[in-house]
Amino acid sequence: MALGWALFLLFATWCFNGTIIEDTDWSRIGGRRGVLASIGRYISLDLGLFKELIIPTIETIMMATVGTVLGCFFSLPVAWLGAKNVTPSIHILYPMGRFLMVLSRSVHEIVWALIFVSAVGLGALPGILAIAMRSVGFISKITAEAIENIDAKPVEAIRAVGGSEFQVMYFGILPQIYPVVLSTVIFEWDINIRRSAVMGLVGAGGLGLLFYRQMNSFNYGGVSMVILAILMLIILGEVISHYLRKSVI
Repeated sequence: MALGWALFLLFATWCFNGTIIEDTDWSRIGGRRGVLASIGRYISLDLGLFKELIIPTIETIMMATVGTVLGCFFSLPVAWLGAKNVTPSIHILYPMGRFLMVLSRSVHEIVWALIFVSAVGLGALPGILAIAMRSVGFISKITAEAIENIDAKPVEAIRAVGGSEFQVMYFGILPQIYPVVLSTVIFEWDINIRRSAVMGLVGAGGLGLLFYRQMNSFNYGGVSMVILAILMLIILGEVISHYLRKSVI
């Protein structure tokens, strides 16, 4: 145990030295006065930007909500394929379902947004699609694990009387996994508010786009105002998510 911690600290020290000590151009940072002056630019707030924050804030919430709903919709068939006890083909469709889960989680939402911006253009749509694609991996993985841990007796009873796969899913599985899935979707919606807030950095709408414009115009008070709006929106999403999940669980 002690040897493991010693090796970890040695590795962390090596990383710190390679990334911060040696790889940083300290001469460009300047003195303490210059650093404080740079930080001080963001202390003031451009209150005249308040009205311009309303529409992007609403758009950010809408992007997160629609993206989460779409992600949930696409997650169910992926979870069906990726659950060992219900997948139609353990050798073909099961690995396919698991691959889709990994693919969704491996590609960052900004990368998805860049892909969809190049495909459908600027605006909220590429942001929504990026959020949906990113949500599929997490929701489908949790849903698949919930399906694998269900009580098999209701499923066997429905199949014994000739029930279809849809009836098995709707009557035998969904009632058992509903609380888990709903709680996961609410949690993912909370995360997606954070994601949608920065989607505008690549032209996908929302508060991120306003943030990008303020940075380009060197309006540091406006940048601080957008950051404050994002912070308040995330806190609001956290509170709503907490009470919704508490009511479900």
